[in-house]
Formats: sequence, C-alpha cells, structure tokens
Amino acid sequence: MLIQSPHDPAFIQDPYALYDQARAQGPVVFWQDYGMLAAFDHATVHALLRDKRLGRAVPDDKRKPVPDHLAAFDLVERHSLLELEPPAHTRLRRLVLHAFTSRRIAGLAPDIHAICDDLLGDLPDGAFDLIPAYCQLVPVRVIARLLGVPEAMAPDLLRWSSAMVAMYQAGRTRTIEEAANTAAAEFTDFLRGYIEGRRSAPGDDLISELIAAQDGAQRLSPDEMIGTVILLLNAGHEATVHSLGNAVKCLIETGTTDALGPARIEGTVEELLRFTPPLHMFTRYAYERVEVGGHVMEPGDEIALMLGAAGRDPAVFADPHQFDPDRKKPAHLAFGGGLHFCVGAPLARLEMQIALPALFAHAPDLRITKEPMFSDSYHFHKLDALIVSQT
Repeated sequence: MLIQSPHDPAFIQDPYALYDQARAQGPVVFWQDYGMLAAFDHATVHALLRDKRLGRAVPDDKRKPVPDHLAAFDLVERHSLLELEPPAHTRLRRLVLHAFTSRRIAGLAPDIHAICDDLLGDLPDGAFDLIPAYCQLVPVRVIARLLGVPEAMAPDLLRWSSAMVAMYQAGRTRTIEEAANTAAAEFTDFLRGYIEGRRSAPGDDLISELIAAQDGAQRLSPDEMIGTVILLLNAGHEATVHSLGNAVKCLIETGTTDALGPARIEGTVEELLRFTPPLHMFTRYAYERVEVGGHVMEPGDEIALMLGAAGRDPAVFADPHQFDPDRKKPAHLAFGGGLHFCVGAPLARLEMQIALPALFAHAPDLRITKEPMFSDSYHFHKLDALIVSQT
C-alpha cells in the first residue's frame, strides 16, 4: 500500500523519489490517497494503455448524477474524444483526423516561427516570468490560428482553458467546479455562433475542416465539434505550456542548450518529454475482470497509469534520472498510448522543436534568477513561475 498525499510539498517538488519506491514495492500498488491501484513501471503502463479491457468512459454503474452547477461542463465532456470508447470514439476520432491532418500541422510551421519571433521581440529587460511572457502565448496563439479565431481572443482562450483544466487536479473545490462550468458555457456559446458563421463562409482553418469532415454519410454534430475544439485547446495548449516551461528549466539547469541544433532537436524534445513531462497520471476503468501486477481489478475499478514514473523506469532507461538529449529509443509515454494516444502530439512536438531553439537563439545567455518551484496541481507537474533574465 502507498500512502502519499499529492499535496505534500516534498512530493510536489520531486515526485520521482516516491515513484522509485513504489516501483520497487509493486510495481502495481494500491494508492490509499486516491483509493485505487496505480502502475509505476513502463511495461505495465505501456500494456494497460493498449488493453481494450480498460478505458476512459465511466461505467454506467459508476456514473453519478450531474449537479446543476456542472451541466455546461458535462455537456462538453460527453462529446470529448478523451472520455469516449468505441464505437463512438472510433467514429469521432476518424472524422477529426480527416481535418487534423499531418499536412495541416506541418503547414503551421511558418506561423509558429512568426509567433515566436513576435513574442521574443517583446520580452522585457531584466528579470521576468517566462511562463506568461512566452510559454503560454506560443501555444494559445498557434491554437487561435489553427482554429481560425482572432488572436485577440487569446486572453479568453487562456482563461477558459485554465478554468476547465483545473477540474483534473487533485482536490478540486466547488469554486473550481463553478469556474469550470462558467468557462465551458462561455466557450460553448462562442463556438456555436462561430461554427454557424463558418458554415456559410468557410475559411482555411480547422473549424471549417471539421464542418466539412465526412466519413461515408457521417458528419460531426455541433456538440461533437464543440467538444473536439475545446479538447484541442485544453489538452493541447495546457500540456504544451508546461512542456515548454519544464523544458527551459531543464535545459538551463543541465547546461544542454547546445542540444537544440537542427541535427539534435527532435531527439532533445523527446528526451525532455520523457525526463520532465507535464502530465504524470492518466486513469482507466476496468470493463471486465482484469489481473494486473498480482492484483485483481473488478469491473468498474479504476487504476492510475503513472506516465511520469514510466519515463524514469530503470528497467527500460539507463540512468533514468539523467537528462541525456542524445538518448536513443525506446519511446516515452508522455502522450499516452493506444486508442487515446494524444491526437495533438505532432503539433506539440512541432511547437517545442521551433519555440525552444528560437528562444535560446534570441537569448543565448538566458538564466534563471529565482529558484523555480512546481505548482500544487497534481496530476500536472508544472511550474508556478519561471523567473529568468536575458543578461
């Protein structure tokens, strides 16, 4: 049995020591604070991400009535790829991928370069917080261009995303729930009107592509489009913000900014995602009786798949607590796996591959001026702030 509060200050700053202990105990153990099993080794996490006996959709007998103060948030969740299983997930993902193509993502590279250059030119002199000045604004402006909405809406998109994503952190409160519901309602209202406008005047943007997406006779409903767009913002934006923040901290502290050159950047980004990922836990429900790591899961039982721990498993990665930008395979699990492998992973990789070299080319002497602290926001592992100076 594992007893560890996700709010413990020592755990927040360094969860990896506990992961090592849990892996040695289990590697599958019952985490009392969460009331569920948790898998900490790469092999089990990798296998369960792909095991069709488990999934993200809440089993019917575990589903609770939705309170009135979460009605708008629940409507979005019901149509989110992240919370569906086949056949609904299969149909929706196929339609989404008709629009969210590798060609469209690759075509965003010039926009990402332009956004980075614009933001870097506005960085202040002296000490400043890099998270809101750069790490937040790169992905939100990219998402705005991808969707075809005005970049002037970035503050609204950030506000909505932050409020909704807070629902997935440990220890959410009624205040957090009400803020998330308000954000969901406002974002949904905006998108309904915007989607209708794009039906009569399509553009070269993802929303227009989602409207046109067709698989045989099937199309996306308005609610499905709204759920998809919100998921792309919340999952893609939030993860990329903190991937960038964690990456800059790591590169400066390890003195490895030379690994951002064209020949090494792809491998460096993969190692950053392994070494300091933004999301550490992803859960699954059992849909039938499953034996895992010497434990039996009954239908409806939930298990935590510890993505952050899997990336530091010494059975798979030599010197796992060492950041090595030249590390070769195997692949990390930061983007999940199986049916729910992150649909936005190619975009997140591209943003990091452009934004990190651009930052250090602009500010080669960038240094941290105040010790960075991680936020009390588990399952996310993200910085409260990253105070830096260019000189």
